Amino acid sequence: MSIWKWNPGPEGAQQRTTQSMSAHIGLKVTEIGADYVRGTMAVDHRTMQPYGRLHGGASVVMAEELGSMAANMCLKPNEAFAVGLDINANHLRGVTGGIVTGTARPIHIGRSTQVWEIRIEDEQGQLVCISRLTMAVVSKG
Repeated sequence: MSIWKWNPGPEGAQQRTTQSMSAHIGLKVTEIGADYVRGTMAVDHRTMQPYGRLHGGASVVMAEELGSMAANMCLKPNEAFAVGLDINANHLRGVTGGIVTGTARPIHIGRSTQVWEIRIEDEQGQLVCISRLTMAVVSKG
């Protein structure tokens, strides 16, 4: 059973990111499952630190973008929206190229807050970064 109140699908979700941070880092929404949002990002000149590894900030942006997208899909768009309240990230493995995949899954979906876990993995499925994102739910009324 799906947790979404609305679901634009991967293509619709991608269209919503064309004028946001997602576009700058090249985040692509690839899949929306019953309880997760997944996307990919290239490890390239846009997302690397000067030392040739995936920049931790790019991982955090990826995590917040995927988690925020998922959080807002759990709300009726005419009633409320979710905004970032807190995010943390543990960077566990360096990546020097290729593609990383992030998957956002809920830990808690409440009326006033949501908590999401975002796992970012390399092409071999090894955990690169794990992040927890807390969202505040704001009423439009």
